[in-house]
Amino acid sequence: MASESGAGGSSMTTGNPEELNRSFEDEDEDRDDVIVESEGGRRRYFNKELKCMLYGFGDDKNPYTETVDFLEDLVMEFIQDMTQKAMDIGRTGRVQVEDIIFLVRKHPRMYAR
Repeated sequence: MASESGAGGSSMTTGNPEELNRSFEDEDEDRDDVIVESEGGRRRYFNKELKCMLYGFGDDKNPYTETVDFLEDLVMEFIQDMTQKAMDIGRTGRVQVEDIIFLVRKHPRMYAR
């Protein structure tokens, strides 16, 4: 029985390049479903990440879809707003890191990140 489990039962520890490639392909396949279509036909870009964040902050492992959609709307609105402001203060049509830093300079928590 000990020979069946090998080195902890993990194929990652064997160092076989073919098995490692398969595991990376599996991870890529998992990322394909990140962009999700909602009932309204809108694309959802942060669905998986927001669910994980909600769970990390104490919510259920599978939060309500309405909650995740609402948070995604807030995130997208924030990103669009910040991008528009950065385009207005910086070079026309371009967003640079310095522009974002200028926008968050009075918000210590955002500036620290």
